[in-house]
Amino acid sequence: MTRPLLVTGGAGFIGVNVVRRCLAAGIRVVNLDLLTYAGNRDSLAGVMDDPRHVFVQGDIRDRDLVARLLERHQPRAVLHLAAESHVDRSIDDAGAFLSTNVLGTHTLLEAALDHWRGLAEDRRHEFRFVHVSTDEVFGSLGSEGRFDETTRYDPRSPYAASKAGSDHIARAYRHTHGLPVIVTNCTNNYGPYQFPEKLIPTLILSALEGRKLPIYGRGENVRDWLYVEDHAAALVKVAADGRPGETYCLGGRAERTNLEVARVVSAALDRLSPRADGKPHAEAITCVPDRPGHDLRYAMDCAKAEAELGWRASMRFEDGIVATVGWYLDNRDWWQAIRRRGFAGERLGLARAAAP
Repeated sequence: MTRPLLVTGGAGFIGVNVVRRCLAAGIRVVNLDLLTYAGNRDSLAGVMDDPRHVFVQGDIRDRDLVARLLERHQPRAVLHLAAESHVDRSIDDAGAFLSTNVLGTHTLLEAALDHWRGLAEDRRHEFRFVHVSTDEVFGSLGSEGRFDETTRYDPRSPYAASKAGSDHIARAYRHTHGLPVIVTNCTNNYGPYQFPEKLIPTLILSALEGRKLPIYGRGENVRDWLYVEDHAAALVKVAADGRPGETYCLGGRAERTNLEVARVVSAALDRLSPRADGKPHAEAITCVPDRPGHDLRYAMDCAKAEAELGWRASMRFEDGIVATVGWYLDNRDWWQAIRRRGFAGERLGLARAAAP
């Protein structure tokens, strides 16, 4: 039987989509997740008891635990997705981001290095450590250009800085120790199972709960959007075919301003869940005070991943939004349980930048 993948953060938004994709493809998974606020057992409904899926609740900073999992399950690759990931939360508490994203990644790398060194030659040749990161490490673009694998790092938020640090230490383990590390940097994801603190689920649930649809500033900030199932397909492809030492930028070729996103979400809601008063959902779009240090624009050139891996995002943005709205409508129990646990959709990251 083919050896499994060890997926960290496999009960989180991107991780659970990776786990589900792997199992659908017949790939065994060892899933390590601490189940913090954004990790959710409910997201694994239907696969938790799959015999090809081993779920372990634990911390990536627990080196002994990681070492035991590597020794017991002998994975052919580590897909490292466990991370604190919300910019607004990093404004309020940067320490948690440094601890998980930097120190946690270091702990994983140390355990993976020890494991890799002890493997037989054929298994050492096959092993991969895929470190999953973000486009936010590159900073902010103007109105033109795109990030690529050669873009200089310029992180602007505590979250982005913590991911930049983890990227650098992952690459250092490749160059210093020879560990077969691959780094991916991805644009904004959206789709099923996303914790409702991010923009698109916030808009959807705000509409369903009869509240205003908030967007920061004037809604002019631009992001490139990638449907999460397309991202999951890319990561599985990287684990199988990616070249050690390489970086792959992943994106959806779907740049939209936040105001455009809100309007597309509103149009999907008009179609799938019309307001009782017959008015368009877009009437509820409301500008709120901007996030401190909000980067203007991100966009990704993913030509390298497309050429080398034969991967390309397949979901059209507008179709992906319809699918996402439909998922939240069909899975009210999932997000209402989150509401009952205490997250009511409140604004985070309200710290103000110091005066110049």
